[in-house]
Amino acid sequence: MNDDSLAQGAYADLEARILDRDQIGASTVVYDLLAAGSSVTEILSETVRVHAPYTHMPYHQRIDGGMFRFVNNDHCLLSASATLRLRRFIPEAYRALPLAQTVWYVPTGLDPWNQLLGKMPGHYARRGPRSAQGDEKFPAPECHWPDEEPLYLELEFQEGLNEWLTLVQQGEVQRAYRVFLGLFDEVEHRDELLAQLVFAGLIDVQDRMLWNTSYTTGHKAFRARATVELGRAIGWDRARHVIYAGVPDLAVGPHWHSAYEMACQVAMYELEDEPPASRKEPTRQSRRDAELFANAAPLTAPETESLIEAITKAPEPAYIEQITRLLKAGRAPQRILDAIQIAAARVILETAQPDNFSMPQHGYEYTNTLRWFYETFEHPHRVKLLYVAGSFIHQCAHWARNMPGHGRAIVTVPDGADALSRDAILHRLEAAMVALDREQSVAWTRAYLEAGYERRPLIEALAFGAAKHGNDPHNQEIGLCLLEDYQHVKSEDADTLLLACANHTAGHRKYGDSLEAYRRLASALGLEAERASAGEGDPIEALRDDIEIVPVEESERATSS
Repeated sequence: MNDDSLAQGAYADLEARILDRDQIGASTVVYDLLAAGSSVTEILSETVRVHAPYTHMPYHQRIDGGMFRFVNNDHCLLSASATLRLRRFIPEAYRALPLAQTVWYVPTGLDPWNQLLGKMPGHYARRGPRSAQGDEKFPAPECHWPDEEPLYLELEFQEGLNEWLTLVQQGEVQRAYRVFLGLFDEVEHRDELLAQLVFAGLIDVQDRMLWNTSYTTGHKAFRARATVELGRAIGWDRARHVIYAGVPDLAVGPHWHSAYEMACQVAMYELEDEPPASRKEPTRQSRRDAELFANAAPLTAPETESLIEAITKAPEPAYIEQITRLLKAGRAPQRILDAIQIAAARVILETAQPDNFSMPQHGYEYTNTLRWFYETFEHPHRVKLLYVAGSFIHQCAHWARNMPGHGRAIVTVPDGADALSRDAILHRLEAAMVALDREQSVAWTRAYLEAGYERRPLIEALAFGAAKHGNDPHNQEIGLCLLEDYQHVKSEDADTLLLACANHTAGHRKYGDSLEAYRRLASALGLEAERASAGEGDPIEALRDDIEIVPVEESERATSS
């Protein structure tokens, strides 16, 4: 039997294990594939192929008994994309860890809609064993949106882009997907289509947050980005299953476009040299967005701090006015985004309760995705998205201020840290992150920074700390986003991103034994790993993801136990 036949047999076994929700069995197959020389990209591709039909949902929201219930977007695809990026920061011996975390998670991520309804075991239901025992069989996951054939419109390409985005807005899932496939076949326009795909996600962001249970949290943008990154890594001629996994959900409701509508109105009436005389005038074609995107001037330190204050502390419309003034003064959109990211990192640093990291972390990931969008595509409406990012982080700051138990702690460098070597400080930081000691993780990061050591070893330690904790690898992606942006932000306060990374990794909610996948991989490879469980007790029963609010005293009990 040749190597291809062996690999095909292994991938068939992987598919069976995933569909049986057998985390241990699926992981074992992957360890064997790695030992046989299969590439990480190939394994990710096959993993996406398996889960693609079963990670869509008919809608993201239900009203049962008069009350909202919500399930967020799939994390399986996001985890696969994060694997490609995170593994570059991981020590070589553990370079397979992000992949191992992804494969550990995927069996628990199938059919989130029926998990919401209590009909399916898995991550969103926070219940069910890690693998079937004996003759026990889990119910089959449901495919809510089948794959489709392309639909070719008799329209010019730009008109086709508008038609696709309109279908997305209207929630015409199947027709939108078919139109996308038809447009995708116009290879010479593919980058324009992919830019529109990500743009459709970036404009779909809720316009309020506090006490809501239903929002997009930027997930559609993250899913679109994952589609692009995985498709390019695998090769588009072999990545139809990636398109199927990522594209249909852009049209699944509900949709929130109010923040982007605000941005459009500001652009029309505040940024244009000649605003329209009436809102009833036809929409003009304008190059103003492109002109402003070409701005090159940096922000001064006072301008940066003023924008951060407007986003995190002042009521609306202060941040809108600040962004407008900066753009009119010739400040570069990328440097304005730097300041928004510093603001987002400060909000993470002010988050203390494990259950309340969700919105600050997603807000930060949105800004990271926007930076990637700026670096990856040309699009006629890029500058407007600064206002959406400002709105998102403004809401996150409002959320954090009004959730109990938050506020930026005064974290000082541990006594005696100045007498320690670089590696000794990193060792203490790694131990604090494994132990979920949030304040000590920040303290040892601060000690390293104040000692003036080279940043790269610290970045690697923070990345490895994020990668160790599993059961929802999308949470690892937040630490990755902060580390990626640290290398781009041009600000005297850039170290804030590293401190926020430590705070998030140690502080956000973990489910069960968050080190299990890490320890299993280390055992399979004959490597050392921390043996103590870093989970927070038994998995928490919850019917929605990322949004559970726990009273302060209950959260403190969970942490102390």
